[in-house]
Amino acid sequence: MTAEQLKVKIFADGADKNAILNLYKNPLIQGFTTNPTLMKKAGITDYEAFARDLLQSIPDRPISLEVFADDFDEMERQARKIASLGSNVYVKIPVTNTRAESAAPLVAKLTREGIQLNVTALLTLDQVRDICSALAGGAPACISVFAGRVADTGRDPVPMMAEAVDIMRPHPQMELIWASPRELLNVVQAAQVGCHIITATPDILAKLSLVGKDLTEYSLDTVKMFRNDAVSSGFTL
Repeated sequence: MTAEQLKVKIFADGADKNAILNLYKNPLIQGFTTNPTLMKKAGITDYEAFARDLLQSIPDRPISLEVFADDFDEMERQARKIASLGSNVYVKIPVTNTRAESAAPLVAKLTREGIQLNVTALLTLDQVRDICSALAGGAPACISVFAGRVADTGRDPVPMMAEAVDIMRPHPQMELIWASPRELLNVVQAAQVGCHIITATPDILAKLSLVGKDLTEYSLDTVKMFRNDAVSSGFTL
């Protein structure tokens, strides 16, 4: 199997424009996502300028841009403004605010007005059910389950993601995103359970060419790497 044969859409996750544009050249990358943490890490200080610039450069693939308010009224205002920036925009709404209040009512309101949403930071199946109900009958939308963070707690995210696929199956306008992957294996796992999309950072995307690589050949490549590094280091005993 090769990366091209995997039945899951691969979205790049990040906020570094040069890295994003390099990935845009890769036909395997079918969309892009970002968030306030990634934008801060990339040194973004003007949210709207960054968003407009990115959308001008990439007008033909979905791009998820996240609200950053904590009050739902302000979140709604920001969502409408972000949505107005381009037809390929998906507005990221966190599943709750910092007071653990559900964003489901806002999600239901926005989706019924035709705003494309990406509801983010979900980690439980109850959250998937609630948001799925809120999005039912609305505009195209994504639900981002942070499978990598589930794995960080010592839990296997694969059964959970498979069940999330089943929960969302009656709603063809919704796509499940396997978010925060930790390794390339997660891309294969996402495809195997029927997940629609996986988001990945450039370090994971750089390994896509390894999918299906012959392990004996890979072993020899590893031995050669050790030998070359030892020679170039000038080690002696």
